[in-house]
Amino acid sequence: MKKFRKFLSFGLALSALFLASCSSDDDDTQPTPDEAAFQHGIFILNEGNFGAGNASVDFLSNEGVVTHDIFSLINNEPLGDVAQSIYMDGDYAFIVLNGSAKVEVVNRYSFEKLGTVSTGLVNPRYMTILNGKGYVTNWGDPTDPSDDFVAVINLSNFTVSSTIPVAEGPEQIVSVNNLLYVAHMGGWNFGNTISVINPGTNSVSSSIQTGDVPESLIASNDFLYVLCSGKPAWSGDETVGSMILFDTNTNLQISTVQFPLGVHPTKLVTDGNMLYYTEADIVKAVDMLDISNSTTLFSTSSQGVFGAYGMAVSNGKVYIGDAGDYTSDGKVLIYTTTGNLIGTHTAGLLPNNFGFND
Repeated sequence: MKKFRKFLSFGLALSALFLASCSSDDDDTQPTPDEAAFQHGIFILNEGNFGAGNASVDFLSNEGVVTHDIFSLINNEPLGDVAQSIYMDGDYAFIVLNGSAKVEVVNRYSFEKLGTVSTGLVNPRYMTILNGKGYVTNWGDPTDPSDDFVAVINLSNFTVSSTIPVAEGPEQIVSVNNLLYVAHMGGWNFGNTISVINPGTNSVSSSIQTGDVPESLIASNDFLYVLCSGKPAWSGDETVGSMILFDTNTNLQISTVQFPLGVHPTKLVTDGNMLYYTEADIVKAVDMLDISNSTTLFSTSSQGVFGAYGMAVSNGKVYIGDAGDYTSDGKVLIYTTTGNLIGTHTAGLLPNNFGFND
């Protein structure tokens, strides 16, 4: 498999990364991380190829300089296998490694490693933090629909303190009003529920019915927005996608929008004011007060990108991760929310997630 790439951006990028460099006569001396090297910019999470151990994180500074594979650069070790997601809280960034069955914990400003959750995880997917504890969704053995769980993380020593059994295929997890909501895409099958977890009892208190394949969740105030992709055509039982708005005080649907058969929306994200999602190469915006009101922003097809592998929106900019041919370096396209392409940058293998330091 392809080896880790060395770093392409030197000069300004490297001078910003370290306060001190290796001495010329001591190759074993490691540079001292700059505590504010990554204070202003965007982290690009590169999934890497399954089984190859070539996941990575790139950093795109506000000045437009890309530094590749910063975890390895700072910590002198590879990140791991299949970077599934990144979650940021306080001074920390938590990188969930699905293939390596671990979570790497780093300082979000220096990217210096602080610890690793290395045991008690099986095919981890996504993470959130509530009341001083971490919660990580796990598929368990994907061939076994009965062993999926949410791991509870002790953040003082980065260990799994307990587990919460849940339905098959837990994916994105969010917190609302001191409860946890877990979307069940279905693992190797197709799910259509959300588990509501009471963290006080470490148990599922209820289950909410959704459309098929709840792909992403957004929590805002007392509301939960759920984007369901629907079963794909290749399943032999294609179903429609949908967007559903729930009132978390009652867990009842407020409104539902169904997509035409054959349209399978993905990548629901928010900038705090609007919702954004994709329909293949089309990026759309949705009014959070009226989910039936969507607007087409732009298409990525003119750049040869026919589906976003990752997407995020921040400060009036839309970031699209392009996996390309899935075997060589991907790229990140940056658009304004009005659809103007304002930047393209080379990324690592399969850029699927973003984190922001502003």
